[in-house]
Amino acid sequence: MKDGKLMDMLTGYAASHQHPVNVIVHMIGIPTIMLGVLIPLSWASFSIAGLTITLAHLAMLGFFGFYLTLDRLFAAVFLVIALLIAQLALALGAMPIESSAAIAAIAFFGGYAAQFIGHAVEKSMPVLVKHPIQANLAAPFFMVVEIFKLLGLREELFDEVQRQVAMRRKQAA
Repeated sequence: MKDGKLMDMLTGYAASHQHPVNVIVHMIGIPTIMLGVLIPLSWASFSIAGLTITLAHLAMLGFFGFYLTLDRLFAAVFLVIALLIAQLALALGAMPIESSAAIAAIAFFGGYAAQFIGHAVEKSMPVLVKHPIQANLAAPFFMVVEIFKLLGLREELFDEVQRQVAMRRKQAA
């Protein structure tokens, strides 16, 4: 784990994701947005040794590569979840284009609408508004981080994140 880079990202994310409703909404909304993006990416595919590879699979492998620079365990869990979502996207993408495109649009826009609702409950500005590229690259990673947090795993990491969030708030006040 690259503690400095990981801790900076986790602290920045956690600062606007403290309310349990916002966290739950993100746990649902982020995979939904991913599905909405991956369905159209599943339409472009090629075969290698009888294995169908889509742009959706390649995108998730790219994210995995980036996440490996942050934390190997979180990255590995992300890869499992991402490939499952990519397989669902592949199945939905095989439907008639009108149906799969409609599902993709509903998932994409519905997922983002949910994120804004979560932040309204939190009374915080979504990172997406300030840093859209960073937010979209980091959000799936944070979904995995939240799974660990909800399961009570790696508690020392989350204790340190909360300590740093409190310190940042105190400095800002």
